[in-house]
Amino acid sequence: MGKNVLFPQDLYDLAERVINENKAIGRTVALAESCTGGLVCAALTEVPGSSAVLDRGFITYSNESKQELLGVQDDILDAFGAVSPATAWAMAQGAIRQSRADVAVAISGIAGPEGGSEMKPVGTVVFACAIRGEEEVNAEQKLIEGKTRAEIRHQAAIVALELLLPQAH
Repeated sequence: MGKNVLFPQDLYDLAERVINENKAIGRTVALAESCTGGLVCAALTEVPGSSAVLDRGFITYSNESKQELLGVQDDILDAFGAVSPATAWAMAQGAIRQSRADVAVAISGIAGPEGGSEMKPVGTVVFACAIRGEEEVNAEQKLIEGKTRAEIRHQAAIVALELLLPQAH
């Protein structure tokens, strides 16, 4: 394999694993990305053969887009905020509903440098993974130690890709 120039090598290598391992079991994936702005989908589509695995991606940056494209209820956004496990849960469920994918991962967070608070500092990122036909959605909040916006987005993309590996479930 030649050196990939568009993405950091760790991101590309993990995306390649996600494509190859999901392709081997015939599983398709979808993404609902907020703070990563399509970075995860872009990394996946860098890998040859990704069309067998990636069904679609939703870039839902605004609250309105989360509601309109993924059906996230405004009371969830009002009560918990866009960066909350509840919102990530609803985003992942919406991505399953609005796609043909077997599994969907959602990402929402505060990449900075502004936007953080005492309760949700910069680097707070929430992830959720939904599997078609299963009611339960795994949602978690992490504090990503990144010095820059790019580092936080990079690390968030790595976590999301790890959630898409078959053995993550």
